[in-house]
This record gives sequence, structure tokens and C-alpha cells, in this order.
Amino acid sequence: MVKRVHQPREDAEFDFVLGRTEGPVLAYFVGTWPKAIEPCRTMDLVVGAVADEYAGRLTAIRADITRCPAATRRYGITGAPSCVLLKDGEAVARGTGALTHTEVRELVETHL
Repeated sequence: MVKRVHQPREDAEFDFVLGRTEGPVLAYFVGTWPKAIEPCRTMDLVVGAVADEYAGRLTAIRADITRCPAATRRYGITGAPSCVLLKDGEAVARGTGALTHTEVRELVETHL
């Protein structure tokens, strides 16, 4: 996992990172159940690469659905992996499933 991606252990930590961040935030939600593990690992690599590309202009947060249930509900996450691009704490774009590098970049580019 790339160090540019924050990994909160609970909702309070998710909110802390979100509150201290200026600019857009790419929050991606992962699951630990068997069918979600492999697609979520793929998203780790994709989001890590995008976070590196947009270093200084984008913050990335990796949230485990079971550890951050309030954030999961707040952003209407119903499956893992899911990405939500946030501006000022509000969702402005989203994608569900194991997105490609190009799809995540497009999600980010349209709102930078």
C-alpha cells in the first residue's frame, strides 16, 4: 500500500482526516468478506497509483466498511469496492466495483 493513502481504523479517524484535508478527497471503501478481497486489493493498487499521480492535489482515504460504518452509511455505500470523490465533505462523483486506473483518473479529473 502506498503511503499517500490514509487508512483510518474507525469513523472518528476517517472524519479527522477528512476535516484536516483541503481539496478533493478520493475515499474508497473496501470489504473483508471473501468475494470482496480480490477486487479490493486491485483497488489498493489503482488508488495508490492515482494518489501518487495527483500528490498535493488529491487526498486518498481507504476505509474498511466494517470499521467505518457511519462513513459507509453517510455516503450511501452498498458494496465493496466503491469510490466516492468528495469536495467539502460532499460526494460529487462515485464508482462501484473494481475500477480501472483510467476510470479512477476520469472520476478525479472531472472534478479537480
